[in-house]
Amino acid sequence: MVLVVVGVVAVALVATVHWYLWRRLVADVSRPGGWYRRVGTVLAVVLGLLVPATLIGTRVLSPAGAGRVLAWPGYLWIALLLYLTIAVAVLEVPRALVRRWLCRPAPATGNGGTEPNPAAHTGPAAETGPGREAGATADPATAPDTGAAGTAAATNAEAPADRPTGTPIDPARRLFLARSLALVAGAAAAGTVGYGLATELRGPVVKRVTVPLARLSPEMDGFRVAVVSDMHLGPILQRGFTERVVAEINRQSPDLITIVGDLVDGSVADLGPAVQPLRHLSAPHGAYFVTGNHEYFSGVTQWVDEVRSLGVHPLRNEHQDILGGQSSALTLAGVNDATGASVSAREAPNYDAALRGRDPANPVLLLAHQPIQVHEAAKRGVDLQLSGHTHGGQMWPVQYAARAQQGYLSGLARVDRTWLYVTNGAGAWGPPVRVGATPDITVVTLRATTSA
Repeated sequence: MVLVVVGVVAVALVATVHWYLWRRLVADVSRPGGWYRRVGTVLAVVLGLLVPATLIGTRVLSPAGAGRVLAWPGYLWIALLLYLTIAVAVLEVPRALVRRWLCRPAPATGNGGTEPNPAAHTGPAAETGPGREAGATADPATAPDTGAAGTAAATNAEAPADRPTGTPIDPARRLFLARSLALVAGAAAAGTVGYGLATELRGPVVKRVTVPLARLSPEMDGFRVAVVSDMHLGPILQRGFTERVVAEINRQSPDLITIVGDLVDGSVADLGPAVQPLRHLSAPHGAYFVTGNHEYFSGVTQWVDEVRSLGVHPLRNEHQDILGGQSSALTLAGVNDATGASVSAREAPNYDAALRGRDPANPVLLLAHQPIQVHEAAKRGVDLQLSGHTHGGQMWPVQYAARAQQGYLSGLARVDRTWLYVTNGAGAWGPPVRVGATPDITVVTLRATTSA
């Protein structure tokens, strides 16, 4: 029942937004019956249907086939829809100000602001005459011309009550204003989406972060951990993208590699070839993986087995000691994503199980997909949690919603005595567009310190 209500609300919202854009970008800038009005109306309906078709179709169609064909135009339109709506809404303010200025009151003429209307003037000649009764209206065909002022007054009398009285807006000026604002909105939205598309398709940048850990042995000072998350391999980002990410990680020569969830959006049958380059990840202490929420949408058991077959070690509410010398070690732990709790109790994140039996002298590095999980980590004395999930917001202004939901958006933070690092992720969910949140791979350098 909840899903039905959400679906109805979503459809109503999509329809309302498309109607609003049709009104401002089609109806206001064209004359009824013209080719632009007809084409624009059809296009608005088609694009409105494209949104749910894309969101549903990319889930049920093959990411390498029909799903890929649908995803590109559908997701790019969703991104453009967001920024068109923002641009048009922002331009409502200058639109209202210009319209008010164009229909400003007519200048005064010295007798109260309007010329006298001869037709309303009463006098002996107007009161009676041959064949006319007192108070009769003059024949319109023979009535004296009232002049421009009279015409303006008549026009203003017919104007809507919410329009300031005065000079009416010339239709040509009104059309010019609407078209100018439509062009500005379209250019702003297209430019923003073009920039965001180029940012994502250039691939992730490499970020470097240093984190001090009080319990880290001097033998492991300078230990380097590569962090990648949210690759979202699917109908848009596929094998070529994985190859680029793997090559960049290997180029950094890290000591340890971590994949912090949301690797895929699709089944093993569809995306198995896309993840094959992961077998080429190379680090002295290996590569490790924890589930994200999207693994639970894509067949978590099959993906855990597939990742393991590629030489990447899944951490399922468990830990592994990473030896750094003869007598030094780092405890690397991993918990399932919080979404697992909706699948079964076994799939829920279990922090106690993940840390059970560890050496308390060793610092703990925890892999947990969602930043909000850090509060449970802090209760258990974890030294550093590595997370993803937020994409850094991916497309402004989504950042505000992501921060409100998770509490942490991107970069390094401190929760009690636990460090938290959140990567922006390497890929993108939905539109392959990044605005205000550059995709990244992060190399975290651990430093031994007496106080952290």
